[in-house]
Amino acid sequence: MARILVVEDEDNIGEVIELNLTMAGHSVTRRTSAEQAQKIWDSTSGNFDIALLDIMLPGMNGISLCEYLRRQSDAIGIIMLSAKSQEQDKVVSLSVGADDYITKPFGVNELMARISALMRRLKKDEKPQPSEDVLVSGPFTLNLRSRILQKNDQVIDLTSVEFSIMELFFRNEGIALVREKILEGVWGENYYGDIKIVDVNIRRLRMKIEEDASSPQYIVTVWGYGYRWSV
Repeated sequence: MARILVVEDEDNIGEVIELNLTMAGHSVTRRTSAEQAQKIWDSTSGNFDIALLDIMLPGMNGISLCEYLRRQSDAIGIIMLSAKSQEQDKVVSLSVGADDYITKPFGVNELMARISALMRRLKKDEKPQPSEDVLVSGPFTLNLRSRILQKNDQVIDLTSVEFSIMELFFRNEGIALVREKILEGVWGENYYGDIKIVDVNIRRLRMKIEEDASSPQYIVTVWGYGYRWSV
């Protein structure tokens, strides 16, 4: 069971989401604006595992709310709800910290699959590794128990998705990974979404770990294929 915050101003959509998540055993809190969501977040000290955020909201939009929640917590899973016409908004949402997005209209099965996949990833992050605690690559140290990445002893804040990508890179140093391999390794083999989610997260990671994100030294593009971790 997960504690899920749903922020959707369209009652018919919000009610369907709330009903199905509740029937699946989740604890659901629904709000219709970003401002309401901020208040419930602050009053509960962020006591949620996952947030489902509509991009188009009255007042503050879902992208700003996503950015606010991500500043408050690296641990929460965030899924954006977007219309087909909001393609650029999806990319921006991922850039400011969302883990995934679903395009409206969507089926209940797809929604439940996305939430289940995100929950599995979050639970995996909570489990200590049985055989090793720390991975080291060049100036980077990845602590699998504390979920902390350090570069030259400086802590770099990562989301759950970003940490999983870094772990995949560390375990495949010097190996060119096709985008589909990264997608499967991080989001799961039954992921419904667009493969461009890999590129957006790589771009976000480069902003955090590279000296110059426009000329990456560590996360190298393998043109027409994918990415390689190089130290």
